[in-house]
Amino acid sequence: MSQKRTTSSPNGPLIEVCLDSADSAVAAQEGGAQRVELCDNLIEGGTTPSAGMIAATCAAVEIPVMVMIRPRGGDFCFSAHEQAAMFHDIEVAKSLGAHGVVIGVLNIHGDVNVDLTARLIGAARPMTVTFHRAFDMTRNPLVALDRLIQLGVDRLLTSGQEATVADGVDLVAELVQRAEDRLVVMPGCGITPRNVERIVAGTGAREIHIVGNTTAESPMSYRNPRCFMGGELRTPEYHRTVTGAGQVRAFSAPFR
Repeated sequence: MSQKRTTSSPNGPLIEVCLDSADSAVAAQEGGAQRVELCDNLIEGGTTPSAGMIAATCAAVEIPVMVMIRPRGGDFCFSAHEQAAMFHDIEVAKSLGAHGVVIGVLNIHGDVNVDLTARLIGAARPMTVTFHRAFDMTRNPLVALDRLIQLGVDRLLTSGQEATVADGVDLVAELVQRAEDRLVVMPGCGITPRNVERIVAGTGAREIHIVGNTTAESPMSYRNPRCFMGGELRTPEYHRTVTGAGQVRAFSAPFR
């Protein structure tokens, strides 16, 4: 495992940035992020990035890199083949210097899949483990939190079981109080520079999960107007969403 360690921000909460490339990780670090979550397919809510991207990102930044372990989009009830892929991807992330992994598995009843979560945590150690927003699809969040604490999960990412944290503040605050120091409850989804101070004050969270996006224009001078890659519902071919240092820096401004 990488020897990189997360350090607390002297002013305000620790900032983790969700992103999908080494270039964005560099920008997040420049903007003051203390940790990044590396994913692929952000439009799907994040899936496992390639081994090459994990290696490049871990080499590019000094701050810890958390790697999403999710074989596909959709629900969080995975087949035996998908589970096998998750265990393999954890070993790859560990071998490439990741600080930790981000997992989330449920059973058909909408509860934390305790057995599989325990085995994934065992495979991940000594890396740190975050349980992601699969938690927000559980039928009983307080029971789910207690299960994750018993399993030894280090961190929980949640929007408070709402579409955005702004709507889930009350539940997040309850989770923070219930968890105490046994697990870090980290709000994420819909946090902006305009509402971050209110969300931190309203939840008591010590860490937050954000995106700091801007648009990067393609350097391509030749562009074929007749052909495109991907499905009909697609992002524009010649510009893409990336993390901007200034966008990340804006989240810590209210706490200076």
